[in-house]
Amino acid sequence: VEKGADWWKSHGRNDRQGLRSFSVSGRVKNPGVKLAPAGITVRELINEFCGGMAGGHTFHAYLPGGASGGILPATMDDIPLDFGTLEKYGCFIGSAAVVILSQADSVRDAALNLMKFFEDESCGQCTPCRVGTEKAALLMQRPVWNQELLGELSQAMRDASICGLGQAASNPLTSVIKYFPDEFQPQQAAE
Repeated sequence: VEKGADWWKSHGRNDRQGLRSFSVSGRVKNPGVKLAPAGITVRELINEFCGGMAGGHTFHAYLPGGASGGILPATMDDIPLDFGTLEKYGCFIGSAAVVILSQADSVRDAALNLMKFFEDESCGQCTPCRVGTEKAALLMQRPVWNQELLGELSQAMRDASICGLGQAASNPLTSVIKYFPDEFQPQQAAE
């Protein structure tokens, strides 16, 4: 407010304006809340605001918008982190709680951990979320994922849950299936 609208608009990247708070955690040297230009990419955020990756870690994947924002591979590091830029990839910025994963992390395990979190956080009021998160977590614990069944379950949760928790709980699951085929056994990846 003290510096005015023109100063605020002078910040931003990739046709975005202003500043945004990002809560960065995971395998970076300097995690924490970072005030960065709106529209910054995850690679820029890591390198310019977090001191790079933590020692011995290579950037592998990231959650752009917290637990329900999906999981994207490091190869998709040039997408502006802002509203309206991630949705076409099945993800969203949400609260801008960015989690950085490295080669030491399994995205399958991360997606399972998130589904267990949503199972625990479900209020239990609606069946698609209450039963869906429980069933998804059980199916995701199997060595070979039934991707067709998990896809149908995810769609039912998105379509029929009464609140955003159930509607978005499967985003990490569906993005892992879509963007990380190498995380699955050869016969499973061929399904």
